[in-house]
Amino acid sequence: MPDDSLADFVRRLPKAELHLHIEGTLEPELMFALARRNGLSTPYPTVEALRAAYAFSRLQDFLDIYYQGAAVLLTRADFHDLAIAYFRRLAADGGVHAEIFFDPQTHTYRGVPMAEAVEGLLSAMDEAKATLGVTSGLILSFLRHLDEADAFATLEQARPWLSRLTGVGLDSSELGHPPAKFARVLAAARDLGLKVMVHAGEEGPPAYVWEAVDLIAVDRIDHGNRALEDPALVRRLVADGTTLTVCPLSNLKLCVVPDLAAHPLKRMLDLGLAVTVNSDDPAYFGGYLLENYVQTAQALDLTRGEIARLARNSFSGSFLPDADKARWLAAVDAAAGELT
Repeated sequence: MPDDSLADFVRRLPKAELHLHIEGTLEPELMFALARRNGLSTPYPTVEALRAAYAFSRLQDFLDIYYQGAAVLLTRADFHDLAIAYFRRLAADGGVHAEIFFDPQTHTYRGVPMAEAVEGLLSAMDEAKATLGVTSGLILSFLRHLDEADAFATLEQARPWLSRLTGVGLDSSELGHPPAKFARVLAAARDLGLKVMVHAGEEGPPAYVWEAVDLIAVDRIDHGNRALEDPALVRRLVADGTTLTVCPLSNLKLCVVPDLAAHPLKRMLDLGLAVTVNSDDPAYFGGYLLENYVQTAQALDLTRGEIARLARNSFSGSFLPDADKARWLAAVDAAAGELT
């Protein structure tokens, strides 16, 4: 059980979430509700049976069930309901800003127009800002198990919403799909004024992180755990101030680490890396932002100063305007000072 005083400390710290796949917030209860609304069947007879299937030994095991779940998302109302449910959870956890990934190819491949996904997500983002005070950015993520041509076509389809997009990312099956495979389309996205992120170093080797840094010139690295295997790479990431969006409970659920006590997050902090805490796909991995902070802090015996540093990093590594970053960094310092 979480330490109530620790949970209260974390909850009262302002925080941003920088690594969150909105399709990965699809709770079983909502999945079944959307299936009923859209006249669809699901592969599992009950919520309990579905939750029981969340026993993953590797990334691909998770992705298989993730794509099955996403099949219930058909209309902009579905995407709106999905996203606003997440934003309410984030606000309850003390989160004030999120930069969320969505996977348009997961939906367009099923015949769902991109407009249904984008307009539904944007309407939820607007509602969250108006009713919860939670700001957000939207990141279009390419599926790396598909080809470069498909990614270029997806970027072209997204042109009507460029002014509302924060950036592009690269996710899905990492092994065998290095960042170099998408160097040209990521460069094209950057030329359109979008920030660029790459999932690297979760299952893939340090070489993938090097590609992300040197070849892609990324603005952030998503995951990045395996960078620790290469001291020269660590020095480069520290020198560049590259933000790593680490996801502890995801790493545990996907067997990237054997237990949270073995998670490298504290070592990353000690090495001077700009590491952050995030929930990745929380409906599948057993915890939203607060739970990731609390469970990891308990397992690694993090000090309150280290926890506050993680919260600071979440704003420093965000794509918020500088004035907003400064305001939230000051708010973290004020809250940490009051609570310690």
